[in-house]
Amino acid sequence: MSERLAGRVVIVTGAGRGLGREHALLAAREGASVVVNDLEDGDGKGPAHDVVAEIVAFGGRAVADGHSVTGWDSAKEIIQTALTSFGRLDGVVSNAGFLRDRMLTNMSEAEWDDVVKVHQYGTFYILRHAAEYWRAQHKAGEHVDASVVTTTAISGLHSHIGQVNYGAAKAAIALMTLASARELGRYGVRVNAISPLAQTRLTMGISASGDHEASDAGPDLSPGHVSPLVVWLLGNGSTATAQVYGVFGREIHRYHTGWQAAEGAHSDYDWTVESVGAAVQGWPDQFDPGRVPGLPTEVATS
Repeated sequence: MSERLAGRVVIVTGAGRGLGREHALLAAREGASVVVNDLEDGDGKGPAHDVVAEIVAFGGRAVADGHSVTGWDSAKEIIQTALTSFGRLDGVVSNAGFLRDRMLTNMSEAEWDDVVKVHQYGTFYILRHAAEYWRAQHKAGEHVDASVVTTTAISGLHSHIGQVNYGAAKAAIALMTLASARELGRYGVRVNAISPLAQTRLTMGISASGDHEASDAGPDLSPGHVSPLVVWLLGNGSTATAQVYGVFGREIHRYHTGWQAAEGAHSDYDWTVESVGAAVQGWPDQFDPGRVPGLPTEVATS
C-alpha cells in the first residue's frame, strides 16, 4: 500500500458492515487512524468492534464509536471520539444509512421520518460539527487540509420506485455536499459525494426497478470497488471538491451538478393558460422509469 492517508485521522460512519466497513479497512491500510462508527447493542458491543479488531490485526490504528448520527449531541460525540483518541480530525466519510422502502400510497410517517433522520439529518449533524472544528482550527492559524465524503444514491439523482423517502434524503445530501463545499473551501475543507452501486446487506435482492428479487446479473458489484475512490478523495493530494461521482463495479463517472435547463419558451405578452399549454405541450417527455442513465438496469441500488 502507498499509505496515502499516513498521519491522517478519519471518521467513517456506518462502518460496521458493507460499504462503510470497506472504507474503514482501506483507509486504515492506507495509513489513517480510523474512528469506526456504528451503533452498539445494549452490551456495548457491535460490528464496529469487529472491524477495529481486523484493523488492529494488520497493524493499523482504529477505535470503535457507538454514538448515533441521528442526534445533535451524539453526532458531536463522534467528532470528540476522534479528538480524544487521536488528537485531530482530517476526514469524514458519512456513510450510515438504511432502507424503509414502501410505495408512496402505503408509506407511513415513521418510515419517512426514520430514513430522513438517518440519511439527511445524520449527514448534516456530523458535517456540521466537523466543520465547526475545522473552522476553529483555521481561525487559530492552523493549516487545515480536510476532506468530507458524503453518500448520495441513484434514488436521489434519478428517482427510484418505492423510495420516495430515501430518494428525497439522498437528493438533499447531494445539494448539501455542493453548498458545503462552497462554504468550507475558505477553511481548507473539500466536500464531495459518491453515488455507489454495490451489493451489500442493505441492497441484496433489490433490483434497479425496485423489485425485491435475487439477481446475479451485471458487473461485479463488490463494495470494495467503491472504497479506492473514497480514500483518494480523503487524501491530501486530492484537490477535488463540490463533485458527485457515480461508482458501480469498475466504472466511475462524474455527474454534472445541478439541474440543467432544457427546452424553453418566450412570450411577448402575459402568459395565459392557453398560451402556456401551446408552448410546452410539444416538449418531449424525457422521463424513462425503466432506465437509469449510464447504469445497468438489472442490479441493485445502494
